Amino acid sequence: MSGTIMITGCNRGIGLELTTQFARDGWNVLACCRNLEKATELKSLQAKYPQIQPIELDVTDYEQMISLGKALEGEPIDILFNNAGYYGPKGMAFGKVDRNEWRRVLESNTIAPYMMAETFCDNVAASDHKLIVMMSSKVGSIADNRSGGGYVYRSSKTALNQVVKSLSIDLQDRGITVIALHPGWVKTAMGGPGALISAEQSVTALREILLHAGQDKSGRFYNYDGSEIPW
Repeated sequence: MSGTIMITGCNRGIGLELTTQFARDGWNVLACCRNLEKATELKSLQAKYPQIQPIELDVTDYEQMISLGKALEGEPIDILFNNAGYYGPKGMAFGKVDRNEWRRVLESNTIAPYMMAETFCDNVAASDHKLIVMMSSKVGSIADNRSGGGYVYRSSKTALNQVVKSLSIDLQDRGITVIALHPGWVKTAMGGPGALISAEQSVTALREILLHAGQDKSGRFYNYDGSEIPW
């Protein structure tokens, strides 16, 4: 399995590891990040794998996104992997929520991935694999919420899951599969050093899911180990 994949949030962590593994296996990678000037690791990776195309894209800058969509018009994208996200300031418990930060988190984690799907839907439909992936989180599962709190980040991922479900229905006739993934608790800038698995372990497992993500899997939410997570 190979082709072209577009990944957001490629400057570090899971996005950089996704770029590494797909490029290593011969994929053309449209590697998007907010600030190319600061993406030193991505640039080094491109020197090793010339099929990586670094692209400067702030996923909340919709004019920039639309311009990129026009530049890529007619080019098939087999997998659109919406990985970029924003956790927001920590410590926003009940009574301490910053409404402006909440809006910023929703913009990054819910609205932006939807806009990416809308902008590049035709590219995905023109490809062989026809897959849209949304990086969600287990904390977005309503059924799994037994600890409360986390209002800002939780709600953004819960809303994203609803976007995934609706897209899976709306894009079914175009043969496009849409899934949500939980990467696990990963040792990244967001996950922290006390997390359970490395970015390499997470991405290796996530790619196994992608290999088997046909339309019978569309509209579902998967843990990195392949098990299904209830909405």
